[in-house]
Amino acid sequence: MQLEARGKINWSLDITGLREDGYHLMDMLMQPVTLADTVTLLPAEELFLTTDGWPLLKADERHLALRAARLLREHTGCTRGAHIHVFKRIPVGAGMGGGSADAAAVLFGLNRLWETGLTPAELEALGLSLGADVPFCLRGGLTRTRGIGEQLEPLSCARCYPLVVIQPCRGLSTRDVFQAWHASDGQAHPDTDAAVSALAQGDLSLLRRSLANVLQPVSVRMRPEIGQAVNKLKDAGAEVALMTGSGSAVFGVFRTPSRARAAFTALSFHRRSVFLTATCAESIRVLEP
Repeated sequence: MQLEARGKINWSLDITGLREDGYHLMDMLMQPVTLADTVTLLPAEELFLTTDGWPLLKADERHLALRAARLLREHTGCTRGAHIHVFKRIPVGAGMGGGSADAAAVLFGLNRLWETGLTPAELEALGLSLGADVPFCLRGGLTRTRGIGEQLEPLSCARCYPLVVIQPCRGLSTRDVFQAWHASDGQAHPDTDAAVSALAQGDLSLLRRSLANVLQPVSVRMRPEIGQAVNKLKDAGAEVALMTGSGSAVFGVFRTPSRARAAFTALSFHRRSVFLTATCAESIRVLEP
């Protein structure tokens, strides 16, 4: 079985509280993008992982794809093996959910390959223990995600938007970003309800006014290159430019695919980590059953 494990962007990111166990309560608008890793699942006697592509990650016990497979076996009592191969395209440490996308594809695919019979809701609950973005990466669609990632509200979206993504610097520690946010003054919050309406109507003007990522100012202070990348995207014609997740990637929204391609060509002349992509509906796409 071969699967496309798609990355994501945060149209908006807000922090609404803190649980007693230290987890942050979030309110986010998230959507898949066409930039994707390819996950191949083959029957095997043992369970093991190989990786390829860029950026190349070590195929060790820390890889979320392998952790997802082990978790599924433990949860269901399955004793079957698999050869998991991940070809990476989604940048690492970018806030685009690459590791979560791989884990979601493994849970989705092995649930079929091993015939473990978990429902979508059961897979999402299992995925949450791996990471807050995994339930979303299993479900896909334009989604308002609240709580610690377990409250998913599907939303309507008028259109898919062409994007240019830049990862201008090395990844940031999510923990460090949240700690810096706690130590900072109050940040501008998104108008999430207005952003929901803007995406439903395809209104770029309203979208521009309503979006924000409360982590962006502190991430910019830690990595000024993030703010510079936002400005480069705006200079290249982006209608909206924003950091996704806790960084370090930023995305620019363009009115037409041709404008996005022109910006991509101009920006990629100066750096390697520039990607041409678009928002889409599905987080996981089956390429070969």
